[in-house]
Amino acid sequence: QVQLVESGGGLVQAGGSLRLSCAASERTFSTYNVAWFRQAPGKEREFVAAISASGRSTSYADSVKGRYTIARDNAKNTVYLQMNSLKPEDTAVYLCAASRLRVGATRPYEYGYWGQGTQVTVSS
Repeated sequence: QVQLVESGGGLVQAGGSLRLSCAASERTFSTYNVAWFRQAPGKEREFVAAISASGRSTSYADSVKGRYTIARDNAKNTVYLQMNSLKPEDTAVYLCAASRLRVGATRPYEYGYWGQGTQVTVSS
């Protein structure tokens, strides 16, 4: 059972940056592919970025490509999401998810483990 805890959210002005962290309790976290999703009020959960278990493969939603970077440190059981050039439309709860299924999966049902989320608010 993998437990995921997100941190690093907050309030930032448009154009600013934040770095989110997703820390796992499980020693075998390095065998899981991990993704970040986000969900704004009244909207469906949306894929943001994914990283393979090894960290060698990454993928991004078009809306964040070039602004966000996903990375992981398996020695620390942690995945990061560096968010730059933030926009008000990036405002959402950001959640990390883990899976041993296919690398780069973009649909929520493909992930079996979820964190509680961290709020990111970007003011204009």
